[in-house]
Amino acid sequence: MRKGIVATAGAALLLATFAGCSSGGSVETSDQPAASVDASENFNDDDVMFAQMMIPHHEQAIELSDIALDPTVGAGEEVRDLAARIKQAQDPEIVTMKNLLSAWGESLEMDSSMDHSDMMTGMLSVEELSRLSSLRGAEFDRAWVEAMIAHHEGAIEMALDVMLKGGNQDIKTLADAIVTGQESEIEEMSKLLAQLS
Repeated sequence: MRKGIVATAGAALLLATFAGCSSGGSVETSDQPAASVDASENFNDDDVMFAQMMIPHHEQAIELSDIALDPTVGAGEEVRDLAARIKQAQDPEIVTMKNLLSAWGESLEMDSSMDHSDMMTGMLSVEELSRLSSLRGAEFDRAWVEAMIAHHEGAIEMALDVMLKGGNQDIKTLADAIVTGQESEIEEMSKLLAQLS
């Protein structure tokens, strides 16, 4: 198990914004718990790998949300609302993970010499993103919801794994929020998909 090294006291006392992924409304950072020094110091390789993989995973979810929010694609109101909420929830979670990695003295990116693609299920390829961006209206809505459901399922799988193997309480709290929020959104999107089919 790797021993954590807290770079600075300020980094160790970062604000962790564990917003549930399905929560609506604005994120109130004043209500979010601050990461404790002990929690920031205690971590293992699974915590590091989770954060390094979940950052790009979340970044793609935000990219998918931005595509849906582009008025030229003509996404439906329910899809646009979902996209806005997903983006609002995952932006602060990315900040949390980057802050934790920095506090641990770890790289924000995965080791490029290792292939982690089999551990990051639900990610769309460049070609799939391009095709999705080319769709319009109801056809776009169906494809977007299907893609986001698969994307969420991948994130949940990663979160459940680190909840079992990780050693950092901040990461486990974040993972639990991801599971809770994204399971709720999958349920919502499944109902929407049935209406769109």
